Amino acid sequence: MRDTRESRVLLLLLITISFALITVDIRGGDDSPLDATKRGAAAALGPVENGVATVVDPVGNAIEAVRESGDRHDRIAELQRQNAELKQRLGSDDRNRARAAELDKILKTAGAGRYGIKGAQVIAIGAAQGLSWTVTIDAGSRDGLERDMTVLNGDGLVGRVTTVGPSTATVLLANDPDFTVGTRLEKTSELGFATGQGDRPMKVELLNGKLKVAKGDRLVTFGSSESRPFVPGVPIGVVSSVEPVGDVTRTVYVEPYASFTRLDIVGVVVQPPRDDPRDTVLPPAPKATPTPTVTVTVPPGGEGETDGGAAEGETDAGAGAGAGEDPAADPAAGGPAAGEDVN
Repeated sequence: MRDTRESRVLLLLLITISFALITVDIRGGDDSPLDATKRGAAAALGPVENGVATVVDPVGNAIEAVRESGDRHDRIAELQRQNAELKQRLGSDDRNRARAAELDKILKTAGAGRYGIKGAQVIAIGAAQGLSWTVTIDAGSRDGLERDMTVLNGDGLVGRVTTVGPSTATVLLANDPDFTVGTRLEKTSELGFATGQGDRPMKVELLNGKLKVAKGDRLVTFGSSESRPFVPGVPIGVVSSVEPVGDVTRTVYVEPYASFTRLDIVGVVVQPPRDDPRDTVLPPAPKATPTPTVTVTVPPGGEGETDGGAAEGETDAGAGAGAGEDPAADPAAGGPAAGEDVN
């Protein structure tokens, strides 16, 4: 107990002395009597403080670096998140612009043919039917769709509706081997049948085996009875090659207007046109490239240099006439001979 009391008394004494020294130092200001003592203590303890700082500072810096590293990591993660959102927003804007342009093309095609259409989006490729070329669209019977309706996009014929559910439908694409559509050749109105061939051009059998067909000729749908499954006038494609003349039919190959591997927005014809639009839905025909011509100009005097004798004779005759000679008196010149009556 005695040791404890002595310790308390000593602690209290030290505290009292400390307060007294602080008071004296504050009242003294710049002339404090303790300045010399403080300078001495600083000189004595300064190296010790520097040594301790040398040992302690790396630890403190490491702790601060770890703390700042965490803050930088959070900041980088936030910037990466914002960058991803910006890229997604920009990508969505580009896609929306492309889809708006495609929808505008579909509406123009429908307007040219007087087709009443229902817009839909391709949501799946292929179906449970096997290896057939089909797509699924996000419109069905609730939207007024039925089997055997024509499907098109802004470029031309896409296919026909084969199965319909409440909110979806399956479309058989025009390049499927089981797909067949009646065709009409532009301008001549010659009829035929087109069949899909997968990723190859469509095969068209024209009924007129002697028909003259050229590469670049265009075809549209002929149309079906009551416009099911095909309405008339929908652009099909362009003739890419022609086989030799056949006995009964003429075979040509047609590159479809529609790209079946890049389908997004399509239109299902729910209302056929009152009148056959025939060729009016086709896009403007490409302008023919003019064939360059070469003009050869013969320089003046070219014939005189080639036939020098004739030129010289002509010059002499002209000189004689110019000297006052009468060509009429010269029988060789076609005039009357001497003594001949000119009357």
